[in-house]
Amino acid sequence: MSLSAYLHIPFCAFKCSYCAFNTYTHIEHLIPRFVEALCLEIAVVGNQRPHQCLWTIFFGGGTPSLLSPQQFEQILETLDRHFDVQPNAEVTLEANPADLRIGGVVYLAALRALGINRISLGMQSANANELKLFHRRHDNDDVAGAVRSARAAGFDNLNLDLIYGAPHQTIDSWKNTLEQAVALQPEHLSLYALGIEDGTPMKAWVERGHLPAPDDDLTADMYELATDVLAEAGYIQYEISNWAKPGRECRHNLQYWRNWQYLAFGPGAHGFAGGVRYAVTRSPHWYIKAMMQPASTMLPYPRSPAVDQAVEVTREDEIAETLIMNLRLLREGMSLSEFAARFGASLMSLHGDHFRRAESLGLIEIAPDYVRLTRAGRLLSNQVFQGLV
Repeated sequence: MSLSAYLHIPFCAFKCSYCAFNTYTHIEHLIPRFVEALCLEIAVVGNQRPHQCLWTIFFGGGTPSLLSPQQFEQILETLDRHFDVQPNAEVTLEANPADLRIGGVVYLAALRALGINRISLGMQSANANELKLFHRRHDNDDVAGAVRSARAAGFDNLNLDLIYGAPHQTIDSWKNTLEQAVALQPEHLSLYALGIEDGTPMKAWVERGHLPAPDDDLTADMYELATDVLAEAGYIQYEISNWAKPGRECRHNLQYWRNWQYLAFGPGAHGFAGGVRYAVTRSPHWYIKAMMQPASTMLPYPRSPAVDQAVEVTREDEIAETLIMNLRLLREGMSLSEFAARFGASLMSLHGDHFRRAESLGLIEIAPDYVRLTRAGRLLSNQVFQGLV
């Protein structure tokens, strides 16, 4: 089974108002030591099982585009030394459009020469008021400029992230964002309904009455609009929140949705490998300290000295997780034959009654070799998933 690597870069120039990810501002001085610690962590895990094949690498954050090409070279060379990175590996970098517009073709060409071959841009919205509400530090010109620079640097695989269901957002403003995004001709689009997360400025604004809470019905209408607009533009919806041109599905995210193994590196990163779900310590300071201390013994795979949580995954938990993740894949769903090969059991013997009830409600389609969500089931997927836990 294939293996992927997620590397979390926790630094940001500014904190977005909705963001609950493990990110930090005003600690950019730590970046050189962080890169050194990250390379040490890669080496520790790589040495536990030499020559593991990596077919995707994903730099997420945070804002990975704050790192220099030289720092990415250091990280990628370390991965190459300790893993068998496949020649056709998908290597994705999340980026802020403002950074790429400033760095321009020179910065992007340097990344492309290192083997990074996919860029994921946090566009979020084409509406200036919405970007201001989100505390984003870019505008539409930055997005367009970043796309132009990426194309000029040789990138032929771009993703745009968009947010819908925000306070004061309208159907018309959302449609405009979709149209602006499609006009840039990305190969991939990821659309996320805004979540009001604990500890974020946006959560405080809603609780104090400064902003209205998201309207669930309007959010659902925006989702349906996106489904139609992107289909007309030639995008295939292959996952609940993701659309791609044919053959341009995100291979790294497919690793998650198929519940296959992935290693986690960097503060706050989560991984699943060797039958273990684990998390790396969240604090960049503690992360660097843990990795810089000499290790007294070799830790069991896939742990590093910076891992602070690790849980053995039971067969029952892996079955439930696999079903929930695979059912997010709208075109392939859960293959009955693949389920039987992986777990040595019949899916319908385990959950047939639940799926048949969901089918009677129009939420699930049951075919000879797969179970998958219907169009109605996408919006009510949690009702389907709850019966699988």
